[in-house]
Amino acid sequence: MRKLIFAMNATVDGYIAAPGDDLGWSGGDGPDSSPGDEFFRWWSDRVEATGLALYGRKLWEEMSSSWPTADEQPGATPVVIEFAGRWRKMPKVVFSSTIDEVDGNTRLVTGDAVAEITRLKAEDGGPMDIGGATLAGAAMRAGLIDEYTIVTHPVLVGGGTPFFTTLDNWVNLRLVETRTFPGGVLLTRYETRR
Repeated sequence: MRKLIFAMNATVDGYIAAPGDDLGWSGGDGPDSSPGDEFFRWWSDRVEATGLALYGRKLWEEMSSSWPTADEQPGATPVVIEFAGRWRKMPKVVFSSTIDEVDGNTRLVTGDAVAEITRLKAEDGGPMDIGGATLAGAAMRAGLIDEYTIVTHPVLVGGGTPFFTTLDNWVNLRLVETRTFPGGVLLTRYETRR
């Protein structure tokens, strides 16, 4: 059985995107606040260890707009080159009823997301990452998420897309890791207690 992990950058007030789907806060604001190469390498290592990535449409469009060719851009740093190669190689599933096709190492699912995620979890294979507020919210409500990895950036945005969805029942968690990155970025990992 595969492990399902919801991992995203978030603000201190719990949002994964500011109003208008603004993600500008996640890159830092100057050399003293940017989490830098150490942080970026951590995300790259996660991509390398992921057996399958599950994306909602919005996150897929955001990621696929830059990462397929990011390593070919002028000034691409070694960590960007590494991440881009790993991201292209990682198998991906996109859940959407509004797009017709995806490209690269990706397949499209237009049907019941919870049923497909349940089926994928029952398979053998490496861990699955899930990203995107709507898709992850459906998996949360269905009790499918085994681990929450919250990468908290030191910023308040006051609204936007929340990391957590409204739940019908409590979910008890166990803290398994904390780590601080440059710029005050804090990683917390929690496993779901079953």
